[in-house]
Amino acid sequence: MQHIAVLMGGWSAEREVSLRSGEACAKALESVGFRVTRVDVQHDIAQKLTALKPDVAFNALHGPFGEDGKIQGLLEFLQIPYTHSGVLASALAIQKDTAKIVLAANGVPVARGITVSRFEAAKEHVLPRPYVLKPVNEGSSCGIFIIKEDRPPPQELLRADWQYSDTMLAETFIPGRELTCAVMGDTALGVIEIQTASGAWYDYDAKYAPGGSIHILPAKIKPNIYHIVQELAVKAHRALGCRGVSRADFRFDDTPGGTGDIICLEVNTQPGMTETSLVPELATHAGFSFGELVKWMVADASCDR
Repeated sequence: MQHIAVLMGGWSAEREVSLRSGEACAKALESVGFRVTRVDVQHDIAQKLTALKPDVAFNALHGPFGEDGKIQGLLEFLQIPYTHSGVLASALAIQKDTAKIVLAANGVPVARGITVSRFEAAKEHVLPRPYVLKPVNEGSSCGIFIIKEDRPPPQELLRADWQYSDTMLAETFIPGRELTCAVMGDTALGVIEIQTASGAWYDYDAKYAPGGSIHILPAKIKPNIYHIVQELAVKAHRALGCRGVSRADFRFDDTPGGTGDIICLEVNTQPGMTETSLVPELATHAGFSFGELVKWMVADASCDR
């Protein structure tokens, strides 16, 4: 019986989401016959893994250290096969400004944007409104601001307890639909349209609170648009060098008089695996139970990713 160490928790702003992802994956792995050890990742993780000697590390971490190539490098050093993307793809994808350069160079359309310090962004508008401000290396909508026409620069950026990056990515706001598509191996799964229950933007609460968002699967868009989103998700996955499962998020401007553009916002190399997460839903739609999905991810695990 294979022994799987499920890595979860950590110390990023996404710790609670990671604990939920990890627990859900651990239960699913146990249900399909694996021996599972749940590991709440702290700074002694190298010693813990050396003592455990698992056959595979199932990476359910989110955010810095878990999603940025660092834990992947440690697992390479310890020669423990692991799930999801490798060192370079993980480090590249989480650094949103750099990832955009690679995506654009490989034919994936991205939003116009610039990097600025949080202090500069709090002092004056750095782009014509409306625009979006986000930390360059966080996920789960942590630290994001939507700057609409009537909003001043966000003074929250100057708070002494600001816990995110000092570097922000400012991007032109793209109106329209929120779409997401997962890639499993080298194959695109379906496309979900995400609508928030409140009608506001897709923030942390909308992502993770039960009933916070409405997932329309398959997305009610024209077949050619659906296919383009799938093609772009695979193209983005390949451009960044992702492995295992990834998820690409898009905006589709189908507003009256809009551009009709499909814009890739980001690629998630460690997409959420909670009870309200998108990837398990997409996998189920494609015919994979949650147990079958995590079993596939373990079979796909390796070093040198």
